[in-house]
Amino acid sequence: MVFNTKKIVTDQLDKTNVPEHVAIIMDGNGRWAKRRHLPRIAGHKKGMDTVKTITMAASEMGVKVLTLYAFSTENWKRPTDEVNYLMSLPTTFFSSFVPDLIENNVSVKVIGYVDQLPAATQKAVNDAVEQTKDCTGMILNFALNYGSRAEITTAVKEIAQEAAEGTLDVNQINEQTIDQHLMTKFLGNLAAPDVLIRSSGEERISNFLLWQIAYSELIFTDTYWPDFTAELFASLIIEYQGRHRRFGGLDPDKKE
Repeated sequence: MVFNTKKIVTDQLDKTNVPEHVAIIMDGNGRWAKRRHLPRIAGHKKGMDTVKTITMAASEMGVKVLTLYAFSTENWKRPTDEVNYLMSLPTTFFSSFVPDLIENNVSVKVIGYVDQLPAATQKAVNDAVEQTKDCTGMILNFALNYGSRAEITTAVKEIAQEAAEGTLDVNQINEQTIDQHLMTKFLGNLAAPDVLIRSSGEERISNFLLWQIAYSELIFTDTYWPDFTAELFASLIIEYQGRHRRFGGLDPDKKE
């Protein structure tokens, strides 16, 4: 699958100001299915097709990291049949999509407590990471069995353990120390998303990258994830490009 950028690149899209890291809360699969009198799993299946579309669009656009919230630590509370289906998705998803990812030089990474997933799910995820490890283009980063509070708690425990062992001076703990103990540390200076997008009309963060999005631009759209298109994604990036990121300071041009 080679994506046709002509469909998404317009005169409005500034190719010199593409966000390096885009994070997306892919919401609305179940409601999309319900509106069509379909089982919730039909929405999740359609949502996987959307992942492929948006991945290729982001890669062609020049995004360096695309982080997708695929399954949270709280999603285990959903009905067993739905959870089992979600756990089976990586196997079918990656088996068909990895060749396209390699063709487009996209590597797969994962954050979250992968070791707590079913064995078959772990294998599918780890195989995709291994098979795309030599790709040097965009990073497709899945948050799978991920929760930001759990991530931060784990980081605090690791830092406390190092302090207790005497390998870390408490007085030297700073923001960089915490960065280096979070699951996104492998992303280096790309760990913080430039923009966080959430589909489906809900306007909350849902325990996603709480530390990392401190200064991210937030964009909420009413469109359900299965209805997301490359054109809509481009329009949201254009909306991002119209914002002025000040990181707590003043706009040097407007002085306000």
